[in-house]
Amino acid sequence: MRPRHPVPLNALRAFEAAARSLSFQAAAGQLFVTPAAVSHQVKRLEEYLGVRLFHRGHRAVELTGAGKTLATSLGEVFGLLDLALDRAIAPASASLRVSAIESFAARWLAPRLHRFQHDHPELEVHVETSDSHADFTRDGVDVAIRYGVGGYPGVHAERFLEAPVFVVCAPALAADARFSLATPGDLRHHTLLQDRSALGRAGVPDWQAWLEAAGAEGVDAARGPVFASHYLALEAAVAGHGLALGLAPLVEQDLRQGRLFRPFDQSLANAYAFWIVRPQGDNGNPAVAAFCQWLRREASGQ
Repeated sequence: MRPRHPVPLNALRAFEAAARSLSFQAAAGQLFVTPAAVSHQVKRLEEYLGVRLFHRGHRAVELTGAGKTLATSLGEVFGLLDLALDRAIAPASASLRVSAIESFAARWLAPRLHRFQHDHPELEVHVETSDSHADFTRDGVDVAIRYGVGGYPGVHAERFLEAPVFVVCAPALAADARFSLATPGDLRHHTLLQDRSALGRAGVPDWQAWLEAAGAEGVDAARGPVFASHYLALEAAVAGHGLALGLAPLVEQDLRQGRLFRPFDQSLANAYAFWIVRPQGDNGNPAVAAFCQWLRREASGQ
């Protein structure tokens, strides 16, 4: 192997930013330098490595095979470096970053979080929403809550909440004498609120599955407005605009406090569940340990 000069860190930073955005101009904005400076640093890195990292077009750049390989590795390296710096500035025991899907964060976590804060006033909890695969190194997230079948690669995932599915609506809608809800077949007179996020997910009950299980005939399972998330469909149900399929953990407080009503007993098992997701082998963060213990306690109703 030929001898090398010290690693050009500025050039690596410039390349990583340009590779992430596929734009020297965008990378320059992120690094507070000029596009020419980014281009110069990338050329310097190419000379240092002896390989070409970008195909340069008139108005665009494209990564070469070597560039793609290096970009992937650098993303992980700089993610770890940023995380290490964040933890040096704000120790892990002083803050906690939680990532959760929108519906879970709004309908399960937010109403309960004050209890965790009461027990751990020393922790500054940051809650953000996402349904994508949690990137603990790049995003700096400490723990994530995800909804799925599990099997998440490269992380530790713990199944902690089952999510059976049943019909819910506003109490006023159920009490409206003009439109009976005595049997599942009566749903043909009502608006069915559709949750687009449930469509096409094997093992996740949709309206067609629920109506068939309930023996409801003559009901168009596809009728009704389509919402991008379970959270939005439930908000429409609370507002009295129709009936939605609710995930048990996300509607339990609404049912208990009278914002939602369950008109039928029929419930379907769900292949998806809620999972606590953490970095693989990360057992040294006391804030994460405390939060996971609290989640389990809340899930068990203790």
